[in-house]
Parts: sequence; C-alpha cells; structure tokens
Amino acid sequence: MTLVYFVAGEQSGDVLGARLMAALRSASPDISFTGIGGPRMVEQGLAPLFDMRELAVMGLLEILPRVLRLRRRLREAEADIRARKPDVLVTIDSPGFCLRLLRRLQDAGLRRVQDAGLRRVHYVAPQVWAWREHRVKEFPGLWDRLLCLLPFEPAFFARHGLDASFVGHPVLQSGADHGDAARFRQRFGIAADAPVLILMPGSRRSEVPRLLPVFAETLDLLMARHPDLVPVVPVASAVAETVRAATAAWRVKPVIVTEIDDKHDAYAAAACALTKSGTSTLELALAGVPMAVTYRVNALTAAIARRLIRVPYVAMVNLLAGRALVPELLQQDCRADQLAKTVLTLLDDPAARDAQRAGFALVLRSLQPPEGTPSDAAAREVLALLAQRAT
Repeated sequence: MTLVYFVAGEQSGDVLGARLMAALRSASPDISFTGIGGPRMVEQGLAPLFDMRELAVMGLLEILPRVLRLRRRLREAEADIRARKPDVLVTIDSPGFCLRLLRRLQDAGLRRVQDAGLRRVHYVAPQVWAWREHRVKEFPGLWDRLLCLLPFEPAFFARHGLDASFVGHPVLQSGADHGDAARFRQRFGIAADAPVLILMPGSRRSEVPRLLPVFAETLDLLMARHPDLVPVVPVASAVAETVRAATAAWRVKPVIVTEIDDKHDAYAAAACALTKSGTSTLELALAGVPMAVTYRVNALTAAIARRLIRVPYVAMVNLLAGRALVPELLQQDCRADQLAKTVLTLLDDPAARDAQRAGFALVLRSLQPPEGTPSDAAAREVLALLAQRAT
C-alpha cells in the first residue's frame, strides 16, 4: 500500500488536497492518505494530525502571537512524518508552514533516498516572483517536484535553475460557473429584479475584521442609489460566526452563505462583486461576475510589503491579463467612498461589466493544463515521482 502524506494549512489547500486525493485514488486504488488537512480532505479519507485551522494565519504582525504554537506544530508534523515513513510527502501552498517543514526534513537528512525513501512534492509554487525574489536561492533541495498553478511560473523558476511543472489552475474545477440564479433568489426570497452585490471579506480570521467595517460603510452609501440592493457574503464555515456577529448591526442584513452550491448560485445571481484579493478573483471571473478588488492589512505589514512587492498588480486576474482589468483599491484607497464609487460604476454601466467579462475569457483560457483537469495533471506528476522512486 502506497502512503501519501499531505500537509494543507488553509481552506484553499484543503480543496486542492481533496481533489488531488480523489484523482490519485482514481488512477491508483492501492493508495492511502494521512497528514494534515481540512474537512474536504477528511471526506476523502484523511485522518488529520491536528486542526488545520491553527495554520490559517497571515500578515507579519498577525503571526507573532502564534509563533510558539506554530513551532510546536512544526515539530509534531516532522515527528509524525519520521514515524510514518510515507512514500511521498505533498505539501500544499501555506509557504510559511510548509517550506519550514520541508527545510526541517532536509536538515534532518530525510531528503536522501537511502535515509527514508521520501519523495516531496510542493503543490502551488511560492509567489517569489511577486516579492522577495531572493528567497529562490533557499529552494534547491527542498522538493523533488514543484507544481505550478500559473502558466508563467515554470519559466520564472527555470531562470533560477529550478524545474517546475504547470498543472493548470484548480479554479477551473470549482464549479463557480455552474450556479443557478433563479434557485438562489427563490431560496433566499430575493426579488427577480433586485441587484445582488457579492461581498467577499476573506476566509481567514485575521483578515475578515479588517474589511467588514468598510464594507458596511460602503453598503450604506450604495443604498442611497440602490435601495433594493441585496448584499451577499460568501464565507468559509470557519469564520461564519465571526461574520454573523460583525454584520448583526448592519442597516441591511446580508445573506450569509457557507455552502459551495449557495455561493455559486449567488455568483450567478450577482450584478457585481467587491472582493479581497486572492483566488476569489479567479472564481468570480469564471462565473462572469464583474468586480472591484480591495484589501487592507496592518499598516506596518503594508509598509513592509510595499518595499518588497515587485509586481504591478495584486489581483490575479490583472496579473494574468497584464493590465488593470479590474479596479484595485488597496490600503488607503480601501475607503467607503472610493469603494462605493467604483461599485456604482459596475452596477450602472453595462459597458464596464462587459469589458471585464471579455477580459476574463482570455485569462481563463491561459489557466488550462496541457491535458485533462488540473487535479489529473497534478496526480500524474505525483504518480510519476512514485514510479521513479520504485525504479
């Protein structure tokens, strides 16, 4: 029996891991899983070492209070891998945790075949092309295969002497483009002609409190022009209670959805969206939802990031399009008046919405893997590594 050890540290990694597990089992039924993951990976048969949510934290200052606990979890994960001796380790995104874990294993000598036979795959390339490019020099020897979601990443890593494979972006498998607008309106009692605004504050407990207050102020301004506007907040179940508590005093109570099908139905019903930066922009693009992107972090974190970031955009759709396809309102521009003005343009101007949708089609085409689905492509890479180990 082949044993694959997974490490995922946040919701997006849980989704990636679950799809990869399903693809691996389909291709090779004689395979078992263990490691660290979330509920979707548990559904696929993973018995997690500890609650994945402990790793879902971001921001320089936000991490500091949890350093000791994260270090303890690193030691636990390393010890578990040593004890179980898996055939392959698949770390998924979460570079703050996963790369440290890989480095500990490398330092322990587990990278050598004669020591443990451990093969390592890192799924979702670290975004060093965006900031702190010098970190690339730390990567040689950390993994045997690097799986990239973005088409330009293999060429970037090749320039630094590192092999990497483009496997396509998993957003293409998300189902975000298969929502049912009528079903959503009927389920939540929304009139057929009422405009729906998607508000996406993020999936981490550290980021949601920063965006919800400005979303509330923005909504108040928008209601002056669109009194029938219906706000919908899709959130991860891990932060749902936080969102409910934070929105309880809003003048207009938002529809809060946590189920994937409800989220996709909301996309289908939406006129436009206001979202934090991240993969959510690709989900919305797949669903054809015009959007504005915003984000706000701790002021010190932002100041440091501004000195390090080397890309012209933070929204993935803009990076892939190579232009400002969707508006970005970050930090000091993450203000209710600015956000409301931008959203009103999308609500009131069909040409603005159509221009974004035309750009989305080109972006999504670039995310297709050479063959099959992204999960199938990732599974082929893992199985090829296992076959190499057997040889």
